[in-house]
This record gives sequence, structure tokens and C-alpha cells, in this order.
Amino acid sequence: MEYIQQQNNASLGTILCCKCGVSIAPNPANMCVGCLQSEVDITEGIPKSATLYFCRNCERYLQPPSQWISAALESRELLAVCLKKLKSGLSKVRLVDAGFIWTEPHSKRIKMKLAVQKEVNNGAILQQNFVVEFTVNNQMCNDCHKVEAKDYWKAVVQLRQKASHKKTFFYLEQMMLKHQAHSNTVNIKENYEGLDFFFAQKNDARKLTEFIQQVVPCRYKTAQELVSHDVHNNTYVYKYTYSVEIVPICKDNIVCLSTKMAQSLGNISQICICHRVTQTLHIIDPNTLQVAEISGTTFWRDPFKTLCAPKDFTEYIIMQLEFIEPSKHRHPLSTKHVLAEVWVVKASEIGSDEGQYFCKTHLGHLLNVGDSVLGYDLRFSNVNDANLEKMSPDRIPDVVIVKKVYADKAKRNRKRNWKLRHMDRLMEGSQTSSIENQYTDFLEDLEEDPDLRHNVNIYKDTNKIAVDQDDTDDENVPTVSLQEMLDDLHISTDATGEEGAEMQE
Repeated sequence: MEYIQQQNNASLGTILCCKCGVSIAPNPANMCVGCLQSEVDITEGIPKSATLYFCRNCERYLQPPSQWISAALESRELLAVCLKKLKSGLSKVRLVDAGFIWTEPHSKRIKMKLAVQKEVNNGAILQQNFVVEFTVNNQMCNDCHKVEAKDYWKAVVQLRQKASHKKTFFYLEQMMLKHQAHSNTVNIKENYEGLDFFFAQKNDARKLTEFIQQVVPCRYKTAQELVSHDVHNNTYVYKYTYSVEIVPICKDNIVCLSTKMAQSLGNISQICICHRVTQTLHIIDPNTLQVAEISGTTFWRDPFKTLCAPKDFTEYIIMQLEFIEPSKHRHPLSTKHVLAEVWVVKASEIGSDEGQYFCKTHLGHLLNVGDSVLGYDLRFSNVNDANLEKMSPDRIPDVVIVKKVYADKAKRNRKRNWKLRHMDRLMEGSQTSSIENQYTDFLEDLEEDPDLRHNVNIYKDTNKIAVDQDDTDDENVPTVSLQEMLDDLHISTDATGEEGAEMQE
């Protein structure tokens, strides 16, 4: 009977295990897999646990000795980092397969299943599966250490504007937020005349400078300061400074051009109003509706100053209004404004024996008899401007009307159901109330100028209660339509388990 069994085993090509006697396929060790694994452990020397270092600020993993790798959970990059941790132990075996075992994202535990092969007794190939558990420890990388130090930087962009109003700064801030031009800043500091943007790399500072040049008219200078010098390998470490100066003209400023510049702009009147600031200064002649654009290069070639600040404006009441056709001119005229002749009186002199003032205005499409406007009295002003002093008195208007006055600021603020985002910066100025008033003026400019807010991201203010628009419509106060507003999303990463969420124990 045993002879017959042996004949059958031989016919099937199997042998008996030398340890347990189980019928198995022939192999050089003459042992089954179970007995072979009990005799030999091919995973010996491969650590079953290890530690990964994770920077919570930049969400990168340390790859020894000093390289930090960006890797998402269960990604190829993270798998490579984990395998390099086991490189010394895996050098004695052949890696067949590797993959992650799911763990809760906030558990700070990463499990990886490996399959390895190795040649054992008498040339037999043994494959074994095992699990390695990695513990994630928090450690701040060197780059984040420098960022947290707040005083580490290699390049700074010093943005300045010598103007009494910060409308241009508010507009530039919104453009930076929309295009994420300040995303690589180490720190942002605010001072009286502007902002300082600190960067860890020179190229980031240069990119911001180029972006500012494309948004507002400006000029810049560069400088460098030697920090250290290694005489052994002849290397130098510098700190770079980009000094950017924006033209000192803001929206609604009254300017007086030189005779030469006025002639180069198509013989426009020397006294004009700046009605918008974008890549160039957009000016308009309130007497003829002639418009022109002044680039930053043109301005710095022949600079001029503003005649007055917004705080110097006087409120006037429209007493008479008559529309007139602008004279034919071969140079461009504004199609968004209407020329009108008006008689105005100061709001403080209503009911007195003081006379009225005659002037022309470009705001005929907005004005009616009885409306309030803001203007500047050039006849009794004390302005120290060389270009104005050279002008003939008969060419200087008595009053220059700048803008129409709608509802009071407090009433408009209560009805404003939208908001803007801001950059996180260190406040060092002390004129908080003055800046708030200027910011309110900027919000009103956005409501009154659709072309200006076209480049700005406006968000719904969910904290504001919906207001009744009937009163607003009666007063013809310009507002921002609901279609122009964006939803202000706040993505929270607490206990979400999504990619990039901060790990917690």
C-alpha cells in the first residue's frame, strides 16, 4: 500500500515535507512554507516601526539628512520617503510590493504593508508579508523657523506714496489679493507712508515689483547690502531692497499741469481732475470733457502736485443747471460724462447775501438742481504751486466741482451689505480714525464707479441684515448689485480628514 502511495506522489510531482510530512511541491529546502517560515525569518533586520518628521506650517516631510519633501497622505512621494527610512534593512531582501494601510488622517500613524522575497536554504525563494508602522512627529523645518523669526529676510519691497489719501493703496491691496501677488511674503509691515513686504527670496520681491508696475504708475530703485562673505569659497550674501514709489496723485485730485505737458497731451487745460488711477493716471478737463492718460514714465519726466486734499473740499448746492454741447475737438472726449454749466452756492452760505459761483462741470449726467456737490474754491485758495502761478487769472475757474454727494456716510455704511478682504499686516500707524474715513471713501468710489470695481473681488457680508432698497432707490444712491458679489468661503481644516489638514493626536 505504501508503495502505491509513493507511486502516486511521484506521478503528481510532489514530495513530503521533511519536518511535518505534508505533501508539497518539490523545492531545494524540502520543507513546506510554514516550516520554512518557522525556521527562517527573512524580515529580520528590517525595522517594524519608524518615525517620520512632519512640519505643520509648510506640510512637508523630512527626508534625511536635510531635505523636506511635500507629500500628501497615501501618495507616491510619501511612499518614497517611508521606503528610504527602511533602506538599510531592505538592502538584504528583494522588495516585491509596497502599499499603505488606511489609518485615520489625524491619528499621526501611517501603516505600510510590504512584500519581500529572499533566497534561503539551498536556494529556495521565500516571500513574506509584514506591516511597518510609522509615527508622525511634528518638527519645524529650517525655512519655517526663519519665517517665524519675523526678522529673517533676503529681499524687501518698500512701497511708498507721498499722498494725503490712501485710495491708491486700497486699490492696490485688492489687486494683490485677487492675483495672490503677496503669497510668498515672510512678513508685511505698515508705516505712515506705505507698506514693507519682506521675502526670503530675491526673485519673489522682483516679481512683486513687476506686478505693481503693471497695476499702478510708479518707479523703483534697487539697492543691496552685504551681509556676509566667505573668503574660502568666495561667496557673498546680500540683502536686496526694492524701493517703489507710486505717483502722489489719487482719484478725485485736482492737478495743475505744466504748459509743456498740457500741450503734449493734446492742448488739454492745465487744470484737470484725476477721475481714475489704474496703470496710468486718467485725467479729464471739466470744461471740455477732453481726457488723457499719463503713464508713470511721463509723470516722473515732468512731475506735478495735487492742488488740494479731500479734506479741503467745500460742499456746494446746485442752484441752476444747463446742459451744453462740448466743442468739437480732434482729441478724445469722454463719452461717460455730460458737460453742463452750473451756478452753485456754498452750503454754509445758504440764506445769506453771499453771491453764487459760475462754473462748468463734467458731472451733468448725475446732477439736478438742489443736489450737493464737493468742489474746491480756487479763487480764494492759498496754493503754493509753480504751474498755477504761471497761469493767466482768466483761465483759472472760480470753482472746480469734483464729485456728487449722496447720502451721509453713516447711512451708506448701514446699508452696505458687502465687504472686501484685507492682507494680514503689522499695524504701526496711529491714525486709525483717519484711515477708516479714507477707507470709507474708497468703498463709496467702488459703488459709484463700475469700471473700478470690475478689477476688485467683492464679497457678501452675511453679518449685515438685508436692508430695504426702496429708500436707496429714491435717493439714486449707487450700490453694488448682488450679481457682482462673491460668496465669502471659510474652509475649516479642523477634524475634516481632507488632504492638507493638520494632523492631531
